Amino acid sequence: MELRLILVFFASLTVTWLTIPWLIGFLKKLKYGQSISEYSLDEHKAKTGTPTMGGIAFVVIPVIMFFIFFFDVIDANVWLLIFSYLGYALIGFWDDIKIIIEKKNDGLPAKFKFLLQVILALIFYFFYKDIASSSIVIPVVNWTLTLGWLYAGLVFFMLVGASNAVNLTDGMDGLAAGTTFLALIPFIFFAVIGKEYAIAGFALAVLGSLLAYLRFNVYPAKIFMGDTGSLPLGALLATMAILLKQEVLLVLIGGVFVYETLCVIIQIGSVKIRKKRVFKYTPIHYSFVLSGWKEVRVVHFFWMLGFIFALLGVFVGLL
Repeated sequence: MELRLILVFFASLTVTWLTIPWLIGFLKKLKYGQSISEYSLDEHKAKTGTPTMGGIAFVVIPVIMFFIFFFDVIDANVWLLIFSYLGYALIGFWDDIKIIIEKKNDGLPAKFKFLLQVILALIFYFFYKDIASSSIVIPVVNWTLTLGWLYAGLVFFMLVGASNAVNLTDGMDGLAAGTTFLALIPFIFFAVIGKEYAIAGFALAVLGSLLAYLRFNVYPAKIFMGDTGSLPLGALLATMAILLKQEVLLVLIGGVFVYETLCVIIQIGSVKIRKKRVFKYTPIHYSFVLSGWKEVRVVHFFWMLGFIFALLGVFVGLL
């Protein structure tokens, strides 16, 4: 089984590495370039026209590679993982296509997009409740809390919240892909030590694909993931946390995404209530640019934060 884990990682990495140059050319031919909001920073507006929907690569290829190497050990948990990953990818794909066709950065109406995310979360819970416990474990103290029907709300919050959190973080070259790459590693570790090899295999397939994608997404990016990539990545992190019963640790391991989301919530709340901004700009990574940081430095700083949160997550999870 260990050999399969290694093979699926490198197979996914290699196929994605070879596929993305073709995908970039194909998207350019179709003129599927990124549309930038008029409210974006001037530095970001210069990226208008960069091929988007690169998330297709690390959504489709890992699924294919996983089926090739793990076709005989797929269980109900893994089917739920795949359902969540592909389901949120389809929402993102629909959103990206609408933006590209209309040449505006509006995409799907926010309420409709949210509704679709909620529906997927509810479908996920409908099937998951029959095969899992509604209890959660509080790390360090190892207290077990039985939530009962409240667990449905937690699942909804985790799936919708995480998918949107990664989406908010996706704003600079290599930022979302790099931080998600780091956040996946602790969950893969927990899956392996828990002998959930199929879950680990799927996550490793995504990890390999993400690493190859980063080769073309770091500054200056040749391709963007779009919502096609950011929404399923967030859903993947949340789903793995749920399936591995590490729900609480998602907050720590995904600390970068929590930070990004909280800053946006604080900013919106302050503007509505006080008519004043707390931060120069949100999502918060743009505030660093307005403070004089170069984009590459900001991305490396957030990668460092992601690495620290990942290490803390493993440490706390082992206590």
